[in-house]
Amino acid sequence: MKRIWIALAAVVAMLSGVYWFLSGRADAPQAKAPGQKLRIVTTNSILEDMVHNVGQDRIELYSIVQRGVDPHEYEPKPTDIAQATEADLIFHNGLNLETGGSGWFNKLVETAHKHFDEDVFAASDGVKAQHLTTNVNEQDPHAWLDLANGMQYVKTITAKMKAADPANAEYYQQNADRYLAKLGALHQTAQSQFLDLPASQRVLVTSEGAFKYFAASYHVTPAYIWEINTESQGTPEQMASVLAKIRSSDVRSLFVETSVSPKAMNKVAQETGLKVFSKVFTDSLAKEGQPGDTYYAMMKWNLDHIHAGLSVTK
Repeated sequence: MKRIWIALAAVVAMLSGVYWFLSGRADAPQAKAPGQKLRIVTTNSILEDMVHNVGQDRIELYSIVQRGVDPHEYEPKPTDIAQATEADLIFHNGLNLETGGSGWFNKLVETAHKHFDEDVFAASDGVKAQHLTTNVNEQDPHAWLDLANGMQYVKTITAKMKAADPANAEYYQQNADRYLAKLGALHQTAQSQFLDLPASQRVLVTSEGAFKYFAASYHVTPAYIWEINTESQGTPEQMASVLAKIRSSDVRSLFVETSVSPKAMNKVAQETGLKVFSKVFTDSLAKEGQPGDTYYAMMKWNLDHIHAGLSVTK
């Protein structure tokens, strides 16, 4: 009898070892089989386009937040969770964008059984964060609106893709180098683009305060109704503040983001007699086939239309 119990204990120990070995393998990153594409999920269309430029036809790519939708507050769908569960890599912006407010992304990562810094990465790693003025402990997430930061995103994305798929590492790096050169040329031009205007005229008025990074890099002053989309929007206090800033400077035009309601900015236009000159892109690309449907195109649109709006003669 004693021998039987010893034998049973040995079998149980062996089976337990196999279970934990297989469990460990299930959680660990797996090498890609020859011809198998890297499966990547991004949280928004801007990151999706950056990843596409690096991976092109050698990856499978899915964006959780669709074009035209605000990523600050989002409710994941079953399809999003399924895609995240099957992904080899997930890229999010970080800087308190998807993980702020309702924290929808944290919940999705947990549900999909993924792990931060293992198969889930912040594309903004390496970027120097700016902070909100209403809460200096909270990071401003809109770093991609400075092309220099966007280039850092691409470098981070490329490094993680190369590590996950060494067989295509050279291909990814070559694509990234070409893409970075294109973004770098636009950034270099943009750094002096607004200097032909007097400082009092270089005031950029938008609904959300998303342009801090843009303003610091391209020599404009940001003004806005609310600071971040998770706040109350268009309150009497916010309206009074932005109207005071407009009246104390030489503002020529107003701008409204593609991913927010124009209602509050239309009220500012009525109060000031200024026109809403153009829509601008902040949290989302345009729909495919429309102007602003890539990261490069959205930044070029913003730079050109904001400059044109600030240059309007009275």
